[in-house]
Amino acid sequence: MARRFGEFELVAQIFAPLARDAHGAFGLTDDVALLVPKPGEEIVLKTDSLVEGVHFRRDDPPATVGQKALRRALSDLAAKGAAPVAYLLAIALPEWIDTGWLEEFARGLSRDQTELGVSLHGGETNATPGPLTITVTAVGALPAGMLIRRIGAEPGDTVFVTGTIGDAGAGLAMLAGRTAAIAGAERDFLISRYRRPSPRLALGLALRGIAHASIDVSDGLVADLGHVADVSDVRIEIDSAAIPLSDALRQCCGAEREARILAATAGDDYEIAFTAPPGAESPIRAFGQKTGTGVTPIGRVVKGRGTVLLDETGLEIPLERRGYTHF
Repeated sequence: MARRFGEFELVAQIFAPLARDAHGAFGLTDDVALLVPKPGEEIVLKTDSLVEGVHFRRDDPPATVGQKALRRALSDLAAKGAAPVAYLLAIALPEWIDTGWLEEFARGLSRDQTELGVSLHGGETNATPGPLTITVTAVGALPAGMLIRRIGAEPGDTVFVTGTIGDAGAGLAMLAGRTAAIAGAERDFLISRYRRPSPRLALGLALRGIAHASIDVSDGLVADLGHVADVSDVRIEIDSAAIPLSDALRQCCGAEREARILAATAGDDYEIAFTAPPGAESPIRAFGQKTGTGVTPIGRVVKGRGTVLLDETGLEIPLERRGYTHF
């Protein structure tokens, strides 16, 4: 096994360079960091953990593990309409992790910091006898009073989702050998969607003042919209035929109906599902085009409770599972 750094050498050599341009991070030489919000702004906080064997596979490339850890947390900021400002990183390292793995992990984070406009401001390093565990706390900012919450969906709203749904679940299924593998660019696309989700940060900013309620799709489209329905005290109807699917997913999953059910209940998409009032579709589509983000209307908010997936005739599709659950 390659050499491993000691704790303080690890921070200085691997993680401090990620904080080089972060005002208030003090080069990771102190116990805390300092953030000063701009006048009229509010701070938004989100913590997300990745656990080996649950959220990623040990044989995933280290760079993509780092990128997934950061992008998952930033996806929640995007769904709230917040712009990323900083992040904290806590990592518990098992014995199999060596210096080479950590250097590649940090390179992935460095590339994402440049692309996504965020810097490391601090964190924690530990050893563990258990699985590799990575926790990111993302810090965002937005104008006071503009936070887009889960609560707020209203009867008459249209339900939208960004991107395509189910790709990450299909990519994981191929890596785990649970589905027939496909070759070439389609296979690479699905696996990349599992390993490197795309937080819809630009579109999230555009939804301020337009979306009534919003959530990122992490546990599954049906499950996550179920959270919106529950706290908003409404019923959300999802038209299965309207769920946007990639060509790669169709090739992987075969029959259209089954593909849509799988897509609606798979996790790890990190797209934004949101509701907006009548008349908002035109500006939402314009924002989607401006930010290069596909946005699709997939259902409606009505009076009642719960979330249902409907077939082409308007009948509810029975679901064995509604999404991923940890417990």
